[in-house]
Amino acid sequence: MRKLSEEKLIAERERLEQMKAYEQAYASYSAICGIDEAGRGPLAGPVVAGAVILPKDCEILFLNDSKKLTEKRREALFVEIKEKAVAWSVGIVDAEAVDRINILQATYEAMRKAIAGLSVSPNVLLNDAVEIPGVNIPQVKIIKGDAKSISIAAASILAKVTRDHLMTEYDRQYPVYGFARHKGYGTGAHIAAIQEFGGCPIHRRTFIRKFTDKL
Repeated sequence: MRKLSEEKLIAERERLEQMKAYEQAYASYSAICGIDEAGRGPLAGPVVAGAVILPKDCEILFLNDSKKLTEKRREALFVEIKEKAVAWSVGIVDAEAVDRINILQATYEAMRKAIAGLSVSPNVLLNDAVEIPGVNIPQVKIIKGDAKSISIAAASILAKVTRDHLMTEYDRQYPVYGFARHKGYGTGAHIAAIQEFGGCPIHRRTFIRKFTDKL
């Protein structure tokens, strides 16, 4: 990674300090966990949630909402977050479950799986825009939290990169759909492939019915 000038390094640290406001507000808690998801909108593939507990003094430069980062930056941060986190976990819920219980409930289930997979029990959750039912841990719902909290930003990156890797693997299994390019989102090329070939086992049937009768 290219070395920052002193001026840019100072500016980046100031930006990160602003993103620690919620972590500082809940500093009395020993294990603050950020929660976020990736994959609520695509026509195919799983929904994935990330859960991350960062050390109190953690510095990860460029940490931000995963959607604001390049793929190269996300991949580098994905490794750094896992190396520096006190604990991290991802929860994955597949397309079949999305169809069976609906995408919102599948998202909650992925989040509960991510929390359950942590090696350290969190005592407060900072969530991106949701309150997770069935979790007996204090929760803080933060709108656009992935841009306001370093913990949620870290969780968003873990979720996004994990899901992207899965979709790249699915591309090898089902190459006609182009999953590696669009990651299951409803691009024109993806919809055209659905209309030509119908759905495959990782398509969300409830999402693609309007595009094809080949189910």
